[in-house]
Amino acid sequence: MKQITILGATGSIGSSTLDVIARHPDKYAIYALTANTNVEEMVKICQSYRPRYAVMSDAQSAEQLGNILSNSNTTKILNGDSALAKVASDSKVDMVVAAIVGSVGLMPTLAAVRAGKRVLLANKESLVMAGSLFMEEVARHGAELIPVDSEHNAIFQCLPVGVSAGLNQEGVTKILLTGSGGPFRELPLPDFEQVTPQQAVAHPNWDMGPKISVDSATMMNKGLELIEACWLFGIDETDVEILLHRQSIVHSMVAYNDGSVLAQMGNPDMRTPIANALAWPRRITSGVEPLDLLQVSRLDFQAADENRFPCLSLAREAFRQGGTSMAILNAANEVAVDRFLKHSIKFTDIAKLIELTLQNVESHSADNLDVVLDDDARARNYVDQQLEQTIE
Repeated sequence: MKQITILGATGSIGSSTLDVIARHPDKYAIYALTANTNVEEMVKICQSYRPRYAVMSDAQSAEQLGNILSNSNTTKILNGDSALAKVASDSKVDMVVAAIVGSVGLMPTLAAVRAGKRVLLANKESLVMAGSLFMEEVARHGAELIPVDSEHNAIFQCLPVGVSAGLNQEGVTKILLTGSGGPFRELPLPDFEQVTPQQAVAHPNWDMGPKISVDSATMMNKGLELIEACWLFGIDETDVEILLHRQSIVHSMVAYNDGSVLAQMGNPDMRTPIANALAWPRRITSGVEPLDLLQVSRLDFQAADENRFPCLSLAREAFRQGGTSMAILNAANEVAVDRFLKHSIKFTDIAKLIELTLQNVESHSADNLDVVLDDDARARNYVDQQLEQTIE
């Protein structure tokens, strides 16, 4: 019986993970669940799964959760960063699902890595912010890192078993990273100025949270995934080609020097990569409907237009610059997306703010976590300052 901690249990990845686990009560048990401030949802899942620990981000949310559960549950309620690290690194935990969205997921995910856990990585920001340091810690502590993002899990499945770096020696010539193009892949460019948050979060294929949905609409999500792929598989950004694939059936591909292209296909449902990561190297049922290729009937691909989606070229540039540039890129994006969702800036201002931040916030060598976090904070402060002015 594998004991599992889910970091970010109330989000879409957390919910999908719980669904898969519920199908295999003989194999998996929930040790700890964490959430930000969604007390209502945490009450439901704590009552259903009865974890040993539940962690909320702040004391007020933890108190509310504790008051509701006090007479009906033995779950111990904790709060704060140290509690997140505790449940991620506890000796009784076998696997940690890193599903907290954004930079706040870095430290608890790193705690799980340093404890040598199998980490099911859905928090791409951990690698975007501190990829070199993160991968060094994985190697140093013997952690097992399995990607859960559908694209990276697809690549993982298409690579030779046990190989995660040195892909050229294995005959790999290119990683083909697919993306749907989001809701605006065919929107006329002049109309981007009028895009609303409601339109941006309405993804045509996937059910995701608001931040990730906006990242998909700008395609920054694909830019962050490009950076994540480079760190995960030990490749350069020039080894990654991004293709738009409107059906979201081919989740990514790996091209080999003998002319072969291996693809992982399936219905767009996160339970597939989650089940793969939970059970690897074996397979378990996920609850996902089998893919009916006759019903799909066709698969379309096209090159990603970086003029339409400037966040793609910004992500490539940040990786080329190296150091803390990727942390600066991520920080600027998080602040800009938050302001867009609050109707403070236009959709097109997101990329403008990120570009300004990369140009004006100095990058440093990312060989120290404190430096990474300092530059993350400096980037956020810079964006806040820019938002006090009119964006040209």
